[in-house]
Amino acid sequence: MIRLSPLNQRRWRNFKANRRAFWSLCIFLVLFAISLMAEVVANDKPIVLSYRGQLHFPIYRFYPETAFGGDFRTEAVYREPEVQCLIISGGLESCFDDPEAVIEDAQDGVVDGQPIQKGWMIWPPIPYSYDTINNVGTAPSPPDRDHWLGTDDTSRDVLARIIYGFRLSILFALIVTSVSSLIGIAAGAVQGYFGGWVDLSFQRLLEIWGYTPGLYVIIILFAILGRSFWLLVFVSILFGWPALVGVVRAEFLRARNFEYVRAARALGVSDRVIMFRHILPNAMVATLTMLPFIVTGAIGSLAALDYLGYGLPSNLPSLGELSLQGKSNLQAPWLGFSAFFTFAIMLSLLVFIFEGVRDAFDPRKTFA
Repeated sequence: MIRLSPLNQRRWRNFKANRRAFWSLCIFLVLFAISLMAEVVANDKPIVLSYRGQLHFPIYRFYPETAFGGDFRTEAVYREPEVQCLIISGGLESCFDDPEAVIEDAQDGVVDGQPIQKGWMIWPPIPYSYDTINNVGTAPSPPDRDHWLGTDDTSRDVLARIIYGFRLSILFALIVTSVSSLIGIAAGAVQGYFGGWVDLSFQRLLEIWGYTPGLYVIIILFAILGRSFWLLVFVSILFGWPALVGVVRAEFLRARNFEYVRAARALGVSDRVIMFRHILPNAMVATLTMLPFIVTGAIGSLAALDYLGYGLPSNLPSLGELSLQGKSNLQAPWLGFSAFFTFAIMLSLLVFIFEGVRDAFDPRKTFA
């Protein structure tokens, strides 16, 4: 069991006292947990299946069609009637002639008067992955019993793409925010604490870096290296770390001549300890105030780049690409509405959570 210090207990009480932030955190954690289990929630492969008395887990392992009595060494397409018939009937060759009839007979455990070892499959609640192409006739198709939010213009299930895209957007934002914040806080702390030529040198560097056209750099790098998730993360960090430098620098410039800092110096405390143990906690409120803008900005940047065609690779689920489809298919309003409400709910929850975190770290806020 984790035991919190009295200070952190007070911060947790302050956070819980903010009901909007607390319930936003609960809702966000539920949604994020569902997205982390996306392969179990939305997949075109069974979670578990039984073939001839043995359990198989297709969502985690590769099984060729030959493993179930088929002819091909490629991965089994579990949504095909022939493959389902092979699994349920135990690999009968008659599955290639009339799979529907064999499946119907196999439900009773007998085919052509002969008992069989009946197999079974447990499917995810949404039997489609983000890249599953569905034969639904026209595309995009409106919401129905099989596709709760309809399909996009390539017949892919919209809800499945939202679940996977939500996870990808949040992970992207968390990685970019965490790394860029560490760099920005360290740079701002060094600037503000030491001042002088160190501060001036960093300021000139930031001025040059701030006028670098980030979008052009992304276009050039993607043209040379190709689109990739980690390359996009690297470029976003490269241009995102200055966001916190100014705030942290101002707090350190203000606090470096306080009495407790001068006393610590006189006692021989190292600069690193003074900076990150004594001054930085007092600068956390201003720092946390900026975090909601960094997180939402990272998500918005990813969506904007995907919308423009310079974001994630085309084989990955993208909420920005869903927004582009909504603009390109005005006759299918479910695409635009799905993208809008996904962004609205996700960004609102994150902003409310970080507002509560900011108030919890503010020493002027007390638990009521």
